[in-house]
Amino acid sequence: MNYMRTALLLAVLTGFFLVVGYLLGGRSGLTIALIIALGMNLFAYWNSDQMVLRMSNAREVGPQEAPELHAIVSQLAQQAGLPMPRVYVIDEDQPNAFATGRSPEHAAVAVNSGLLRHLSREEVAGVLSHELGHVKNRDTLTMTIAATLAGAIGFLSSFGFFFGGARNEDGRPSSSPIVALAAMILAPLAASMVQMAISRSREFEADRMGAEISGHPEWLASALRRLHEGTQAIANATAEAHPAMAHLYIDNPLSGGGMANLFSTHPPMEERIARLQAMTAGARPAPPLQAAPIHTRRGGSVPPSVGRGPWG
Repeated sequence: MNYMRTALLLAVLTGFFLVVGYLLGGRSGLTIALIIALGMNLFAYWNSDQMVLRMSNAREVGPQEAPELHAIVSQLAQQAGLPMPRVYVIDEDQPNAFATGRSPEHAAVAVNSGLLRHLSREEVAGVLSHELGHVKNRDTLTMTIAATLAGAIGFLSSFGFFFGGARNEDGRPSSSPIVALAAMILAPLAASMVQMAISRSREFEADRMGAEISGHPEWLASALRRLHEGTQAIANATAEAHPAMAHLYIDNPLSGGGMANLFSTHPPMEERIARLQAMTAGARPAPPLQAAPIHTRRGGSVPPSVGRGPWG
């Protein structure tokens, strides 16, 4: 059902894009919209992962620099039947993480240094299993397309004022100026809401897939609870500077509440945790983590090897 819903929402988003192009520029506007969509999606397909990682100031770490983290990612990737993704660390104290890449063969997982400081080894594994769930479901590509189409709709709407609306062959407007104005104002808002719906749907599915990969839904449930506490209390300067990236993270990295929650790209945390807790009773047995502990919970001691690592 989640896959069908995502496909339907992507179709709606594409339809919004084409309609806006037609209302603002007639047949020529429709053609321009198609060309822009194709160009932006091709660019995003090949370059979105590197763009996101550069914008996040993420640095790649190898098994020599982060042996514990690499070992956990490697074990979970094997359990998921995925190639080993590249591993990145971002110097942000807020506990959070995201995955990117156009395919499992070109995937990367990035974790904030705060995630490694504030969560237990099992909770870190829960978060990483969620991100590998995104990779397995190819959500990184889906969300890139959704974000690109939503951005392109806003781009077309911004330039609609200069085009003057669609016109017939005799030069008369083919649509009411009020209709064109409404398209310029409402289409970007509608597109953003559809993008949010797609993101929320994929988060639920990644939670489910991540619980299956780790075999321990309670790890991810506990991690989500602690992550949400962290994102509410600790600012994320990188995400604040690039808010368009917020939908990539496992939890919304932007501060806000009240009305802001209506436009969140993430489902309510309470519902996510409740779904995972319901899965716990029927979870399949899973092998124990083979990596040495990354660290203890907040307030505990940190192994020397981690203290010398990139997140120490």
